[in-house]
Amino acid sequence: MFISEFTEYLLFEKQYSKHTVIAYEADLKSFLEFYQEEYAALTIQEANYSQIRSWIVKLVEAGVSNRTINRKISSLKTYYKFLLKIEEIDKSPLVKHQALKVSRKLQIPFSQQEVEDVLLTLTDDHNFESIRDRLIVELFYATGIRRIELVDLKLSDIDMSKGQIKVLGKRNKERYLPLLSSVQETVRKYLAVRKTLVVQEASFLFLTKKGVKIYETLVYRIINSYFSKASSKVKKSPHILRHSFATHLLNEGANLNAVKELLGHSSLAATQVYTHHSVAQLAKVYEQSHPRNKK
Repeated sequence: MFISEFTEYLLFEKQYSKHTVIAYEADLKSFLEFYQEEYAALTIQEANYSQIRSWIVKLVEAGVSNRTINRKISSLKTYYKFLLKIEEIDKSPLVKHQALKVSRKLQIPFSQQEVEDVLLTLTDDHNFESIRDRLIVELFYATGIRRIELVDLKLSDIDMSKGQIKVLGKRNKERYLPLLSSVQETVRKYLAVRKTLVVQEASFLFLTKKGVKIYETLVYRIINSYFSKASSKVKKSPHILRHSFATHLLNEGANLNAVKELLGHSSLAATQVYTHHSVAQLAKVYEQSHPRNKK
């Protein structure tokens, strides 16, 4: 079935992250399990669109969201493109498939005041976890990095002489992000208390109090915990802080292309999702400032 060859292709040729490749493989195995059970077939290569469509119907009936189904089908599409590439099939059964419609979720960013309130709660304590958590919040808000990018940061990625960090993004694409002077100061404080730990994974920047590399679930819990005290918004996650970073920059007049580069997006389309908030801000300024409206 060439699944192992496919995962190697994604890892080494397409340079997808291990996390992404694991998700692709899980989607393929999910379809294969259905295919073998329903049609007693052994290889995905034999599947036709009607059979794949019946899998989609089963997923819908099971209450799986359209967004998740689209992701699973995208994995399957990529697999068939790989089979075409190595000439194992002549035509993809998904060549004419149309993605299911999904409603765009409105991501509501934190306000600048909410971010400041959280940082204020992290100024009094000087223990390892408090200083680490403050640096995590500051880095998310000051650089807009992704959660996995933060988790994978290494000590060697920090260049204090240049005031910047190196971030390894999607498809192993590197980008350099400037650090505000206030963030640099927090980095120095964190590195000082980090030395008090019995470090087991020395190369990574962020550690747990046991000295091992921090993990994504813990980072989510940290952000959710602090922002739950400062914000009434439904969603309180690292991604919302990234969203806040982009929205606040655009509200202050930052260039869309510059924000795109900072976020590590491959196209402007991905960055433009943040512009509706900046348009709302512009509308507010316009309403307050236009002479016709003042009369």
